[in-house]
Amino acid sequence: MADSLKEIAGDITSCELCPRLRRYCRQVAERKRPKFRNDAYWGRPVPGFGDARARLLVIGLAPAAHGANRTGRVFTGDKSGEWLYAALHQYRFANQPTSLNRHDNLRLIGAYVSAAARCAPPANKPTPQEFATCRQYLVRELQALRRVRVVLCLGRLALENYWAARLQQNLPAPRPRFAFAHLAEWGAPEGTTILCSYHPSQQNTQTGRLTQSMFHAVFARARELADAVKRE
Repeated sequence: MADSLKEIAGDITSCELCPRLRRYCRQVAERKRPKFRNDAYWGRPVPGFGDARARLLVIGLAPAAHGANRTGRVFTGDKSGEWLYAALHQYRFANQPTSLNRHDNLRLIGAYVSAAARCAPPANKPTPQEFATCRQYLVRELQALRRVRVVLCLGRLALENYWAARLQQNLPAPRPRFAFAHLAEWGAPEGTTILCSYHPSQQNTQTGRLTQSMFHAVFARARELADAVKRE
């Protein structure tokens, strides 16, 4: 029997398996950024967030040092999160367009947001071993989220870790693997559709590699796929 999302979240927040990441998260939480000096930083691994009956699963890379590592909610407290939750709201996957903190009454509707790694990494780069160590939590979430039929991977590393999580569950992946690209799509044999998007990092959004219209096009497709499942 699959673990509940509450059980998985508890195991994530108490995890100490990656010493480098745990040390870095604590250091950031102690030193803080001057603009957040009055904030009580979370400083722990960050669990997933959303609707247990989700049709859409969004997978990101890892918590931001002064974003989710500060607020305790995935994709919350940074510019990437502003893009993500505005898009989720625009396409009726969220009750409001902003995610400010864990107590702001945000509710996801048919969507769940997770990540390939749960601790903020130095230079935003988990090592391959850290990804592998953390993957158990993504696998457990995939097993708990039984209604998911659309998986949106934000960035190439999110996609690679999702493929690894599928293989760990003996689920098929495309052969040959399709190259990561914005709006790339693959229909899995069990009925799940995998979508890809550039990550809404400032590196992508400020350079124009990812525009708002490009990002929203992915969520429009996710909405279309999720609604098609409902009609079946």
